[in-house]
Amino acid sequence: MLTRVDQEKQRVRERVWNLLDSADATHDVSAHGRIPNFKGAERAADRLAKLAQWRAARVIKAVPDKAQLPVRARALSEGRTVFMAVPKLADARPFYLLDPAALTVPPAEAASSKVAASVAPKVDVEDLSPVDLVVVGSVAVNREGVRIGKGAGYSDLEFALLMEAGLIGPETVVVTTVHGLQVLDEELPATGHDFGVDLIVTPDEVITCRYPHRPTGLVWEHLDAQKIASIPVLAARAPATGR
Repeated sequence: MLTRVDQEKQRVRERVWNLLDSADATHDVSAHGRIPNFKGAERAADRLAKLAQWRAARVIKAVPDKAQLPVRARALSEGRTVFMAVPKLADARPFYLLDPAALTVPPAEAASSKVAASVAPKVDVEDLSPVDLVVVGSVAVNREGVRIGKGAGYSDLEFALLMEAGLIGPETVVVTTVHGLQVLDEELPATGHDFGVDLIVTPDEVITCRYPHRPTGLVWEHLDAQKIASIPVLAARAPATGR
C-alpha cells in the first residue's frame, strides 16, 4: 500500500517525466519509469570532472544507470576505483568492484553495467574501501539537495548499508548528474531513509546544496519482510525480530 509520501513522489516523477518527454530531452522514446538518460550527460560529466571534489576522489560509488555512464567511464580512465551494486542487490556479494588496474577491457566498455557484470568481481560490503564520492541518478532534485529516484528504493538501501559499514561518512561527497529540467525550485517529499545530495551537476551549472539529509543507516521499520528476504545482505543483517 502506497503511503501519502509515496503518492506525492510519484506525482513529481510523472510531472518531470512528461516535461522531459515534451522537450525531447532524453535518448529514450520515453523517460517514464526510469532514471532519465538525459541529453547532455557527457557535458555534465565534464563539468563534474572540473570540480575539486572530483579531483580529490580516489574511490567512487556509482549507480549503473545509463545517464551516469560518462561519469563512470571518466573515473575509470583516470585511474579511480569504481563500484556499483548488483541489480536489486540480489546477491550475497552485492557490489561489482571495478579496479582500473585490473580491467581487461577499455574503461568506456567496463563502465557499462552489462559489461561490468561480466568483467568485474562481485564483492561483499566488507571488501570495499571507504568512499570519497557517491554518484547517483535522479528523476527530480531540488536546490536543497532533496532527490527523488525512480521509486525502487535500492539507492537508499545501498547508501544505508555503506553508512552502517562506516564506508560513507560526513566527509563523503554525494552528487547527482541531471538535466536542467530535472532541477525543481520547490519543496519535495522525503522520508527519514532518503539521503540528500551535496552537489547537483547539470550540463550547464553546478549547484551546491546546504545541509542535505543523511540517514545514519538502515531504517528497518521502513522495510517489510518480503523486501528483507529478497536481499541477501539485508536478510543476513536483519534484527532478530525480523524487522
